[in-house]
Amino acid sequence: MEYVVIKWLHILSSTFLFGTGIGSAWYMLFANVSRDVRAIAVVAKYVVIADWVFTATTAVLQPATGFYMIHLAGYPLHSKWIMWSLALYVLAGACWLPVVWLQMRMRDIAREAARTSTELTPQYWRYFRIWVTLGVPAFIAFVVIFWLMVAKPM
Repeated sequence: MEYVVIKWLHILSSTFLFGTGIGSAWYMLFANVSRDVRAIAVVAKYVVIADWVFTATTAVLQPATGFYMIHLAGYPLHSKWIMWSLALYVLAGACWLPVVWLQMRMRDIAREAARTSTELTPQYWRYFRIWVTLGVPAFIAFVVIFWLMVAKPM
């Protein structure tokens, strides 16, 4: 029963982690495509909040529940699927940390532009391009991690 509860928490937290990431990226991307400064400011504000409330908390739960399941199930830690999952998780995290900083800066720039009824700065759009560039490998990493968790191929 303990394993089932931990597995449920692991799956639930992965759903929140991935779902928040996908949802936040979707709304942030299309708010930016609209170039509506007020919409961008509002969306960026809530994307930052979602990252702190959902992504940060579940990013801690994922490895905690994962390692505990490995222990309970008796999987060797050096299994290739586990090692690849961990490496990809670190990669996704390495992409996410600067994204959080970028989103906070983008939020602040957009809020100021909305307040003063001005265009977004070139720096904002530079941050946005980096944000997209970092989001792609993180997304791919999580998709592969999901496959590894389900298939356990190696």
